[in-house]
Amino acid sequence: MTLIELRTKGYQALVKELGQIDTIRFLQEMGWGSGDYTKERQESLKNVTRAEFWQDIEEIRKDKI
Repeated sequence: MTLIELRTKGYQALVKELGQIDTIRFLQEMGWGSGDYTKERQESLKNVTRAEFWQDIEEIRKDKI
C-alpha cells in the first residue's frame, strides 16, 4: 500500500466512524501540522521513482471515475 492509499483509507475510516465534523475535530485535536513538512516530505519521497509517482496518480484517477 502506498502512502497516498494509506492516508486515503485512514481518512475514509475516520469519516465513516466519526462523521465529517468529528473527523475534523479529531485531526485538529491531534495537533497535526507541526514540524518541518518540507524535510519530512523530501525524506518520505526520496526513494519514489517518477514511474511510481505517476502510477499512484493514475490509481487515484481511476478511483475517482
